[in-house]
Amino acid sequence: MSKRVAVGVSGGVDSSVAVILLKEQGYDVIGIHMHLVEGDSSEDARKVSELLDIPFYNIDMRDSYRDKIAEYIRTDYAMGRTPNPCVRCNRELKFGLFWDRAMEAAGSCDYFATGHYAHVEQNPKTGRFLLRKGLHGDKDQAYFLSMLTQEQLGRTLFPLGDLEKPYVRELAEKAGLFTARKRESQDLCVGEYRQFLTVGAGPGNFVDSEGKVLGTHKGIEHYTVGQRRGLNIAAGYPVYVISIDREHNQVIVGPDEALMTRDVVISGVNWGAVEEPALPFRTFGKIRYRDTAAPCSIESCEGNQYKIRFDEPKRAITPGQLAVFYDEEGFVELSGFIER
Repeated sequence: MSKRVAVGVSGGVDSSVAVILLKEQGYDVIGIHMHLVEGDSSEDARKVSELLDIPFYNIDMRDSYRDKIAEYIRTDYAMGRTPNPCVRCNRELKFGLFWDRAMEAAGSCDYFATGHYAHVEQNPKTGRFLLRKGLHGDKDQAYFLSMLTQEQLGRTLFPLGDLEKPYVRELAEKAGLFTARKRESQDLCVGEYRQFLTVGAGPGNFVDSEGKVLGTHKGIEHYTVGQRRGLNIAAGYPVYVISIDREHNQVIVGPDEALMTRDVVISGVNWGAVEEPALPFRTFGKIRYRDTAAPCSIESCEGNQYKIRFDEPKRAITPGQLAVFYDEEGFVELSGFIER
């Protein structure tokens, strides 16, 4: 009997082609859609499933998204942090609660598959499931998946891991799918984050590193480290957000060079290809999705916080964002949220 796979169909080209490839490999495929907000791509996901002749289940996740992810976005911005909702959503919803609800609706499946450009393989010696970057160099989606648990990775398939995006579109075109030319989706799957912001502490001061008041901001939730646009400060030189002081409701600004540092502290660490090695530990880290992984050392651990030092300075290390660390072959070794 063939293995049964639930594919997370988004209504886009990547998940559409994931269905095609898995059917060609002999899997028994069903389509499941994570319905998050009104007006999402549920109908496109349904149409794709009909065209590819697979059962379709639309799973209502609006309550969970509102309670877990939207609230996380609001809370982090109110604290002066910059949240990473895709990372949190992948671990808590898409590969977690969504899977559970889909299995209740559709019956048991052996695997969950998505259209991410990444790889999962199992280390035969340790039994650990290893996450690696996909072949598509412009889409390091292992970054957004790096907080998945061993249990989640163990039941996951990524059929597009060895493919480039143009070839994926070509496969969709050959199959006659309308998704072949569909526009690329954004990272935040439900649109602009500002829809989740609520009134915080209100206006406060822009100050320089010495505490001199340079202007008035409209609320710390509207700013992020490294930001230049929208500050409207006449300082005689370009100024950027250097840090955010929630306690005093201040946004600290300064010159671009003040954003450079070699040191970062992360918490909530998820170990991947390695499991709590002896420190210091050499690796390659990136501090945001579009960053380039650079040589660094995991220096020490105090409580649940790990201190990292990069060989060369990094720009705009941002609290709330995810730092991900890889080996030379692109396997994720660990990840964690930036504290400072």
